Amino acid sequence: MLKWLLTLAIALLVMGALTPWLRCLGFGRMPGDITIERDGRQYSFPLGSTILLSLLASLIFWMLR
Repeated sequence: MLKWLLTLAIALLVMGALTPWLRCLGFGRMPGDITIERDGRQYSFPLGSTILLSLLASLIFWMLR
């Protein structure tokens, strides 16, 4: 359980850091992605993108297995 929680937290941090660059490419605006703008700062919580990328990675690893 702790392993999955740590993996999810790391994935959210990575996706949050990559969100500005992914938006330039057209990604990062999926349903479930939360963006909060306050005091001139923008906070992104890409939950939908994280789930989609996780499913895609699982499918690729399953096919390679």
